[in-house]
Amino acid sequence: MSSTRNAVIVVPIVRHAPRPGPTATRHRPCRSPRGPGRGPGRGPGRGPGHGTVPGVVGAVWQARSVVASQGTPTSATTRSTPDGPRRRRAKPPATPLARTRRARSITAQLTVGYPDAHCELDFTTPLELGVATILSAQCTDVRVNQTTPALFARYRSAADYAGARREELEELIRPTGFYRNKTTSIIGLGQALVERFDGVLPHTLEELVTLPGFGRKTANVVLGNAFGVPGITVDTHLQRLTRRWGLTEAQDPVKIELELNAMLPPREWTMFSHRVIFHGRRVCAARKPACGACFLASSCPSFGDGPTDPAVAAALVTGEERDHLLALVGLDGDGAPVGMVGG
Repeated sequence: MSSTRNAVIVVPIVRHAPRPGPTATRHRPCRSPRGPGRGPGRGPGRGPGHGTVPGVVGAVWQARSVVASQGTPTSATTRSTPDGPRRRRAKPPATPLARTRRARSITAQLTVGYPDAHCELDFTTPLELGVATILSAQCTDVRVNQTTPALFARYRSAADYAGARREELEELIRPTGFYRNKTTSIIGLGQALVERFDGVLPHTLEELVTLPGFGRKTANVVLGNAFGVPGITVDTHLQRLTRRWGLTEAQDPVKIELELNAMLPPREWTMFSHRVIFHGRRVCAARKPACGACFLASSCPSFGDGPTDPAVAAALVTGEERDHLLALVGLDGDGAPVGMVGG
């Protein structure tokens, strides 16, 4: 017999993943901790597998949520409000590009909300519009429109204003407030037009801002509405709303105008101004904005500054466009969700 040498044979061992069993751990989705009255791994009112990641607060959508009906913003945080559930609140745009995109998105939405926005001062000539705009300082357009018919019937040209008796003019415009300063501006305007422009209102920004009573705001009102020259009118409504939307942090009206000019094409400037002013007067008031009935809620970082309950907010919406504005967020005139009425 021949002797056989002991040999060592190396066999590779392939380890297979163990099947799920008592000693194996299944991959499970992260779930919120169990709370009182909840089943294992279930969030409030949800079935298995629909929990949330611990430490991350998710938006709780409920019926009558105006923001939920408009879609979820791409970048938002949640906010708890005293008169309603948490709602998603858009984050302020952090870069110039983001601000430009937000501005153009809001412009498109405002076009749907206010297709017929216009200058709410009554006028028939550029001079009348210039005088009416001077009177509108610290005064409502409604009050100005009540005052100007008698004024325009008495003074028809720049020469008429230049030669006006101060006491008579003051008495006519007294209801608009600050009537002494306004009288000085209007008489000075008439005199400047007669002396430098042959009694005709010029139609360039550079010339208009040299006239008594004319700043950039008044000049842009006249240019955009009397001469068809695009311009952004930075009044108190536009300042307030563009800051609420996160489009600017500037306080100076000229800086705000120039920043918005860079975000929007010139063809949009005049109508953007009108639509922002309309929105400020009808929905987004200074003290109590109608957040819960606003069609811009999903784009607004200031959502929640006013009432978020739809019924409460709907009562704050005003103007002839009220039914249209409420319909855009799925509400009827009483603030009730249209889709929930009558099943």
